[in-house]
Amino acid sequence: MRIDKFLKVSRLIRRRTLAKQVADQGRIEINGQVAKASSTVKEGDEVAIRFGQKIVTVQVNMIKNTTKKDEAESMYSLLEEKVVE
Repeated sequence: MRIDKFLKVSRLIRRRTLAKQVADQGRIEINGQVAKASSTVKEGDEVAIRFGQKIVTVQVNMIKNTTKKDEAESMYSLLEEKVVE
């Protein structure tokens, strides 16, 4: 699945267009490699997203094309959340 779609479906980022913009700015990494919006993500991958002064790192647990709000958090596990100065 494309990283921009995964971020939208898992509700880490609210809109797919915003996820695409974040990826185009080079603020998303998959397994340590800078990712484009079209980059493929699969189960077991580690995804790091930079939100301003914060970097959130998650591990992908499952891939779903659609999900309900209460099931979205089961798609990933939060590994680390750190503040960057």
